[in-house]
Amino acid sequence: MHVLGILLPDSHLARHALQNFFGIGPKIAHRVCARMQIHDRCKVRDLTQQQQTALTAFLSSPTTYPVPQRVPLASLDFKGPTPSKPLLPSPPARPVSQVGSKDPLSTLKIETELRKEIRDNIQHQRMIGSYVGRRHAAHLPVRGQRTRTNAKIAKRLNSVERRL
Repeated sequence: MHVLGILLPDSHLARHALQNFFGIGPKIAHRVCARMQIHDRCKVRDLTQQQQTALTAFLSSPTTYPVPQRVPLASLDFKGPTPSKPLLPSPPARPVSQVGSKDPLSTLKIETELRKEIRDNIQHQRMIGSYVGRRHAAHLPVRGQRTRTNAKIAKRLNSVERRL
């Protein structure tokens, strides 16, 4: 199955196949599957047409995708059965309006958007002349790696990806 030009192998689990997108790791893939109501053990070939369409729509534009409604599992005034021995005191309940007010998937950036943001951040670091920017400009390791033995590899890898 192809989604936004990325091949998702049919034999892989859906949450593992989503990690083929640049910018989606295990945790984000798990959250996306939960949002699309895709089971953890569901393979790509077992996705319904509706799930495929919803997944494509979400990944193409996560910021404009509608936030799902929060449906409580029980009414707010539900009182469970009283236990035989007292439970630990629970923290005070937050108002319903504050629960989950910030959607973590609404700011998701993948593929070209994320690559552009990374490239812009590196360009900004170079422009302001920071230490990190100078290391990027010289194609040297940026995050404190040793340069005595691995600088040649770092120069080769950095020059391919970050040359502007």
